[in-house]
Amino acid sequence: MSVPSRWLAVAVTGLLLFLFTPLIALTAAPPAAALGNGLALTPPMGFNDWNAYGCNVSDSLIRSTAQAMHTNGMQAAGYTYVNIDDCWMTHSRDAQGRLVPDPAKFPTGVKGTADYVHSLGLKLGIYEDAGTATCAGYPGSLGHETTDAQTFASWGVDYLKYDNCNNTGVSARTRYTAMRDALTATGRPILFSLCNWGQENVWTWGADVGNSWRTTGDISASYSSMLSIFHSNAGLASYAGPGHWNDPDMLEVGNSGLSATEARTEFSLWSEMAAPLIAGTNLASASSATLSTYTNARVIAVDQDSLGKQGTMVSSSGGLDVLAKPLAGGDVSVALFNETGSTATITTTASAIGKTGASSYSLTDLWSGATSTSTGTISASVPAHGTVMYRVAGGTSGGSTTGELHAVGAGKCLDVPNATAGTTARIQDCAGGATQTWTRTSSNQLTVSPGGSQMCLDAYDNQTSAGTKVEIWSCNGQTNQQWLFNSNGTITGSQSGLCLDVTGAATANGTLAELWTCNGQTNQQWTLG
Repeated sequence: MSVPSRWLAVAVTGLLLFLFTPLIALTAAPPAAALGNGLALTPPMGFNDWNAYGCNVSDSLIRSTAQAMHTNGMQAAGYTYVNIDDCWMTHSRDAQGRLVPDPAKFPTGVKGTADYVHSLGLKLGIYEDAGTATCAGYPGSLGHETTDAQTFASWGVDYLKYDNCNNTGVSARTRYTAMRDALTATGRPILFSLCNWGQENVWTWGADVGNSWRTTGDISASYSSMLSIFHSNAGLASYAGPGHWNDPDMLEVGNSGLSATEARTEFSLWSEMAAPLIAGTNLASASSATLSTYTNARVIAVDQDSLGKQGTMVSSSGGLDVLAKPLAGGDVSVALFNETGSTATITTTASAIGKTGASSYSLTDLWSGATSTSTGTISASVPAHGTVMYRVAGGTSGGSTTGELHAVGAGKCLDVPNATAGTTARIQDCAGGATQTWTRTSSNQLTVSPGGSQMCLDAYDNQTSAGTKVEIWSCNGQTNQQWLFNSNGTITGSQSGLCLDVTGAATANGTLAELWTCNGQTNQQWTLG
């Protein structure tokens, strides 16, 4: 669905809230236990009709798409779900309160479509909305969750995309939990995709409710849209894992608006971020170039890796990004993304991506298939808006590194004098001990346990200006607690882009740490270990 139509629908919320106040009281019960439906142990892969066709969905479209996927290599590559989006139903429920497929669009009903899709070894998905009406104005499921879940199960539906329009102001968690419980009660395994556009910090509770959750508004087929969504989704890695995934929306690969280079970048970044791979283009007439992007087995293997880690930003400077994703068996996938409008060389190191202990490392270019070796430097010339991906093998890798955090310019260590939340970090003579032992986690946090309880290095109050103090605070997964280790020895705040800095380049014990504009001086260089 388009963002404008969604927000237009949400604009009438105030009036509907008055009409549906009793519903709020009836659905305010605490949420049930975690989802645990055994689905989406790796990010789901499939197709959705909205981006390419809008409201023009039909049985014939879904059948022809399923047949194309069955024969063009998509199904063999792992794409499983063929998903119907909005506009599939009539504007009124039947006398029993059930949803009715539009007989002109689906002459054999949704069940007939599902039976055909299943006959090809694929699965069928459907769309509904957690409000009184869908974004296109068809009946929503709010207040009808049990009936609609039973209907979907009886039709053989395998996947539910659940939108957020016309929601009457009821909290998303309450509305989505109600449908989760209704789906569970049917006894049919139905993958539950939450589409509430990243509202209410859905990533903090989504794992208990759905198999994936949208982290942003809708994507469009433009580089600027893709880039914005990438930045919003990239910092949420700590919330993703087997059975529950951050969803930066459908792929625009194959649609006009993205160049071939930009389309490959989207597919690369989505795979590096362990995102659902849901194609949103006309697959029945897709070009060979589009299909070769969608079916690249080496890149898909990164997305579908059984370890289930979302890649994290290792460094980001001047629009040149390095992401690393640990893989089962010890390899690491590295994405070198050039956001800028000119070709640029992007460089990182094996140690920066968590690889150590080898005299050389094996690199496989995941798009070309070419292999090479490196003693530790990982580098490529990357075209404008392009991405180079490597799979790095050799040595050992781990999700974290622990040790003293040495301030290079001062020759001292980052220290916290006590365990109280809000205590400002400082430099002090290196002496080991709990107040100077920092762990860089796989989620890019820097943790310390000065009083026995783990705390995170934190940019005060989510501030992003030069001079912001750096303190310890209870770990909460927010981007002001995420830190990027750069190849030049600097550590930048993921949220601010500023450097971790020893104030005034001083060297005395007790000098405070802060965020400051990166300037390449030694008071902004650090080593961990």
